[in-house]
Amino acid sequence: MKLPSKIQFADEKVKKAFEELSHSDERGLYNWLVQAFKNIEGNAFCGIQIPKKLIPKEYLKKYNIHNLWKYNLPNAWRLLYSIESNGIIVISIILEWLDHKE
Repeated sequence: MKLPSKIQFADEKVKKAFEELSHSDERGLYNWLVQAFKNIEGNAFCGIQIPKKLIPKEYLKKYNIHNLWKYNLPNAWRLLYSIESNGIIVISIILEWLDHKE
């Protein structure tokens, strides 16, 4: 099942970090994220759902999320997001991206 969604950043810090990537040496990562956002907008379920018991408590506290999804990026990078709905619009909330080491 495909579920279109709108992309939203969890907070201004995440949004600013994404915007800064476009002007840095990390242009490749920026492009991967742009493509990931397009894919998630087309289908919020395109990532891999993380079981609820494995969601870091830090995310539950900081973002008050009820689900967590992982979207695999090239070079072992991952994008973490959550899906929320107000009954009319589905929103994919971008929490962060990190490499495999983090």
